[in-house]
Amino acid sequence: MLVMRPAQMADLGEVQRLAADSPIGVTSLPDDVDRLSDKIAASEASFAAEVSFNGEESYFFVLEDTDSGKLVGCSAIVASAGYSEPFYSFRNETFVHASRELKIHNKIHVLSQCHDLTGNSLLTSFYVVPELVGSAWSELNSRGRLLFVASHPERFADSVVTEIVGYSDEHGDSPFWDAIGRNFFDLNYAEAERLCGLKSRTFLAELMPHYPIYVPLLPDAAQEAMGQVHPRAQITFDILMREGFETDHYIDIFDGGPTLHARVSGIRSIAQSRVVPVKIGEAAKGGGRQYLVSNGQLQDYRAVLLELDYAPGKPVTLDLQAAEALGVGEGASVRLVAV
Repeated sequence: MLVMRPAQMADLGEVQRLAADSPIGVTSLPDDVDRLSDKIAASEASFAAEVSFNGEESYFFVLEDTDSGKLVGCSAIVASAGYSEPFYSFRNETFVHASRELKIHNKIHVLSQCHDLTGNSLLTSFYVVPELVGSAWSELNSRGRLLFVASHPERFADSVVTEIVGYSDEHGDSPFWDAIGRNFFDLNYAEAERLCGLKSRTFLAELMPHYPIYVPLLPDAAQEAMGQVHPRAQITFDILMREGFETDHYIDIFDGGPTLHARVSGIRSIAQSRVVPVKIGEAAKGGGRQYLVSNGQLQDYRAVLLELDYAPGKPVTLDLQAAEALGVGEGASVRLVAV
């Protein structure tokens, strides 16, 4: 059975294995043992902390195959983007250039560096092994953390954002980076992202142009790359768009990938999830529907994917294996939402 749970320091070796295979651009999942150790330690401290509002906390989850003990995925939530350092984005804007005398009125697409999204909660570090891409287990790995937000709203902002890895070719070259960022650093895209993963994106962002960039002046390849999604990031993009996230307003300052945004109240897994009492019994034998189910706890948080014969307004019946995986018993409550 695959179970989503908080990461522990004992997972470090497995997490590094996942990080080593994550795509270029996922700087929140660096292939570096020290950074990953710090990430897990910060997550453990956040789960243990008493929190009444979103601050510097970060929550790192792993997807474990309980039969083998192997990790097959991970994902995370940062309670407040830009809490300790600015959170930079490019904002899509339109400038008007007009001449009344010449009767010319032009609207020009520009990119303006900003940190409008500072303070929003941030989804990061999504990765699943290739064989699970496109499966319902990918839904669990991504949406399971949204069920955590639903159970602990005081720990998060009213809005959530996420940066999707933008387009780069098979050689790791990004047309958007080459057109803008490379003019300010003697680094190719892969080297820049690796440096960001090991250190911070902020020091590079601070050296990027602070004046508006006129999009028509960029090469065609860079313009075409704006808002495009890396093939290996398509799965998380598709899941979150189905959740009600929106794009078009902001893009990543390095690779031009889309930045998604949603109000918590409008996110499907949060708005449509229900807390229901548990009854221990025999599981559905076919004919049921797949649900994401979480126990709503904190340090012992667990989420699983189950086929259930659930009727709204009634208790949900879990078999013993599912109940043990969730750490719940008869009369306890779980949060569930349909896949």
